[in-house]
Amino acid sequence: MTTPAPGLKVAKFGGTSVADAGQILKVCAIIRMDPSRRIVVVSAPGKRRPGDSKVTDLLIALAERKLAGGSVEAELKAVVERYEAIQREAGVTPDVVREIEADLRRRLAADTGHRGRFLDLLKAAGEDLNARLVTAIFRKQGVDAHYIDLKTAGMLMSDEFGNAMVLPEAYERLKILRDAPGISIIPGFFGYTKAGEVATFPRGGSDITGAIVAAAVKADLYENFTDVDSVFAADPRIIPEARPIELLTYREMRELAYAGFGVFHDEAIVPAVHAGIPICVRNTNRPEAPGTRVVPSRPYKHGQVVGIASSDGFCAVYVDKYLMNREVGFGRRLLQIVEDAGLSYEHAPSGIDNMSVIVREKDFTPEREARMGDRIRTELGADNVEVDRGLAMVMIVGEGMHYTVGVAATATAALAQAGVNLEMLNQGSSEISMMFGVKAMDRKKAVAALYRAFFTEQA
Repeated sequence: MTTPAPGLKVAKFGGTSVADAGQILKVCAIIRMDPSRRIVVVSAPGKRRPGDSKVTDLLIALAERKLAGGSVEAELKAVVERYEAIQREAGVTPDVVREIEADLRRRLAADTGHRGRFLDLLKAAGEDLNARLVTAIFRKQGVDAHYIDLKTAGMLMSDEFGNAMVLPEAYERLKILRDAPGISIIPGFFGYTKAGEVATFPRGGSDITGAIVAAAVKADLYENFTDVDSVFAADPRIIPEARPIELLTYREMRELAYAGFGVFHDEAIVPAVHAGIPICVRNTNRPEAPGTRVVPSRPYKHGQVVGIASSDGFCAVYVDKYLMNREVGFGRRLLQIVEDAGLSYEHAPSGIDNMSVIVREKDFTPEREARMGDRIRTELGADNVEVDRGLAMVMIVGEGMHYTVGVAATATAALAQAGVNLEMLNQGSSEISMMFGVKAMDRKKAVAALYRAFFTEQA
């Protein structure tokens, strides 16, 4: 290896980037290309082709089988074979696969009394074991690579299994990685509670790990490598001709990622923002492409929309009460009922006599719906409570929307012309985003209509 250049980059590689030996060798070449890339965060192996399974999904199936009390040998074999295929194709010693199987058997022997904790222990194996395997492959290629044990390094997490958050003191502990020798290979997606238990971020959490490490070591750049050249102005699966975006602000990326841009986990923006570290989204298969840079601020034109994002799987709880606006604390008490049900809310648009709370449909079970409805009627004296399921959120985002007249008119006119009925409209207080609630079946039609209005007709 050459002497590290001034500066430090943290490079995170997603599941498709480490799905097989060929992809991992591409990662190795990318790291050797730039001596400042000294910290590498890896995901679990992703899909190698359409119809293939992600290792994380195989691990969940393995954990579920164990929790159900059945034989786990078939599910265990499926996981081990994925790593064995990588080991064999990369030409590293079979000892690493034997260690992987032994590790998985140790995890399977753990206490299953707490479902969430056991699931996290098994899910985290995807990234942890892959980091060990990637380290072995790097070393075979002549790279001075070192696997980083996150327990020793100090990735401290809350004990919210499956939805954990990093603890503030982790940053101070992790900063020692800046001076680690050679190339540090770090597993993404998980950390350890203060009690020493494995806890994971939400799915896609390796993005978060990379951002946390970048902030802790005060990196000059956080590179997020995936399987696309850049972030696009709309989902290319809906708009094949969607424009690439060269430059985004933190706020724009956070809004777009939250609203459905699958390229980057929305929570991963936060550590980078706090540390002021620029982000670059790049393609493992085309590392020469410049990608999309995410920075604190950028030049923009008034009225400019930078991107359109969408996601479905929402439902709305509509609450009507005459003179609601005169009742001090009504909104707080309504949201308290939502919190007591164990739910977080996504949006809460309101009028003078009504208020809506948007929640994730998968979490809003019939039991929760009945319990919340009863409490809203009895405790808040609501005149009417209705639930509308099967909703999608479509969002237009852009710093140029701030203080600009006519953006809403252009958007609503485009949706009306496309025959898309608006269930709700909400603009964030920052005025850089505008959210439209539509029926899930109209989501793609809405995205196409908005793209024509803001990127084609005004080009």
